[in-house]
Amino acid sequence: MEMTQIPFQISVGPLLYYWPRQRTMDFYAAVAESPADIVYIGETVCSRRHELRADDWLELARDLRAVGKTVVLSGRTLIETGAEASALKKLCEQQDFMVEAGELGAVRHLSGRGFVAGPHVNAYHGGTLTWLANRGAVRFVAPLEMDGPTLERLLCERPAGMQAEVMVWGRMALAFSARCFTARHFRLKKDDCGFRCIEHPDGLDMRTRESREFLGINGIQVQSAACLDLLAEAPELAGMGVDVLRVSPQSAGTLEAIAALDATRRGVKPDAVSPPAGIGRCNGYYYGQAGIGLQEATA
Repeated sequence: MEMTQIPFQISVGPLLYYWPRQRTMDFYAAVAESPADIVYIGETVCSRRHELRADDWLELARDLRAVGKTVVLSGRTLIETGAEASALKKLCEQQDFMVEAGELGAVRHLSGRGFVAGPHVNAYHGGTLTWLANRGAVRFVAPLEMDGPTLERLLCERPAGMQAEVMVWGRMALAFSARCFTARHFRLKKDDCGFRCIEHPDGLDMRTRESREFLGINGIQVQSAACLDLLAEAPELAGMGVDVLRVSPQSAGTLEAIAALDATRRGVKPDAVSPPAGIGRCNGYYYGQAGIGLQEATA
């Protein structure tokens, strides 16, 4: 069936997992060649991860910008130590790249400069969006558990000129804790974890006693067990007024998800996209159901 072209931008969210340096660099080299428009980079989960340091992320950001990508530096969602607070302040004070604020401390440090309000800033109504816009927000990422009708109402309430972004593919980060769940799983202390999360490029699965998918763990994050898949809903989201559709990196399927979105906006029927092996698909939140559910989009 012939489709019409649909204007929206494609973004790649920050890498949530701890991948070896070369794997990370290879991934972003592929992203540089992809049709993605916006790339968010930086360590957002655990300050102990050290395969790439702050200067490495900045160098990578410059490389991506050099090939035409719009680059946004993502800040941490949970700040626990003085060193992490100092690193966040330094990130917000640099002038080369826009910042995605993961929490309100970053908003304060940005002092009115333009920024992206991340999904965990929790903007659920127009009043919050107005408050954020008055402090410099030029785009907000909708909360991951927001259903379609609520999102549509929120888009109508947003201040004039503020862009909206929605994550449409990848495991969802649902909650954060000062405790490291990965270290706990291996009966290790958080500060002596052996960096075991590097062995799990898509996080660790948690299953019920009946072996059903339940949740995933990734350091201090609790994630959805399944991969969010709203690729088929892209035309509907764009029709609501969503400006940017986000793909969150996984070990497999990420580039294919970007390509599928690009095909959709060009009016071409996209190929099916599979999550990494062993990970299912979900979209229940969007349809007002349990998040773990999956409802196929109607034609």
